[in-house]
Amino acid sequence: MTQSHSPLVDMRNMSIAFGGNKAVNDVSIDLYPGEVVGLLGHNGAGKSTLIKILSGAYRMSRGEIRIDGQPVSIDNPREAKALGIETIYQTLALADNLDAASNLFLGREIRTRWNTLDDAAMESACRQVMGRLNPNFKRFKDPVKSLSGGQRQSVAIARALYFNARILIMDEPTAALGPEETAQVAELIKHLKSEGIGIFLISHDIHDVFDLSDRVSVMKNGQLVGTAEVSQVTKDDVLGMIILGKCPEGVVPGPGASPTENTLEEGPLAMP
Repeated sequence: MTQSHSPLVDMRNMSIAFGGNKAVNDVSIDLYPGEVVGLLGHNGAGKSTLIKILSGAYRMSRGEIRIDGQPVSIDNPREAKALGIETIYQTLALADNLDAASNLFLGREIRTRWNTLDDAAMESACRQVMGRLNPNFKRFKDPVKSLSGGQRQSVAIARALYFNARILIMDEPTAALGPEETAQVAELIKHLKSEGIGIFLISHDIHDVFDLSDRVSVMKNGQLVGTAEVSQVTKDDVLGMIILGKCPEGVVPGPGASPTENTLEEGPLAMP
């Protein structure tokens, strides 16, 4: 992956607390165009909370968000969408009884001059964006409940792309999918990267992250353990970051990293 000089997203010193509990504590993370950054950590590590700040679901207590190098304020999901930030939740938020075009424009329907639904215009737009994303998709008339998991992901992503998403947050995109559907989602992500779209991938599955991501960031107890290039670490390295907060050699530790053995031996708390 070739990174541009300026991050698409730059989140610095992010913090948020609920009832005195610091769910996210001084976390810094960035994302470049055409890159996938996988976010890993146990339940309660803070990864979903961090991303909900970016999506406008939560308001940060402290920190700064920059988009294309410019400071921005994101106080609600509408403001996030206006900045090109879209979230693809695990549930996909699709209306099962409607077809692909109806889901694409759900709540933002195209209307005729007589204020009736312009079904032809919506289907044409749907075919155009799906042709760009998944040329093999043909089931435009079928309700999405009859589609495969990979095809449903296509519809959810197409909705984000049509409304000019540049930053995608994907929450467990391959959960409960079989191998063939997982491969289909991987192809979708590869295509999104080729268009310069940046993706934050939230997952509990370390195999997903290694297969789909360029970098991986690990959180533990609300803090960042570290960020590493996937090509420079092993799965065991990343498991050590998740479970022990231990950064492998060559990875700059974050505030949530455990002290190294040398630090324990030489520091003021070392046993004589």
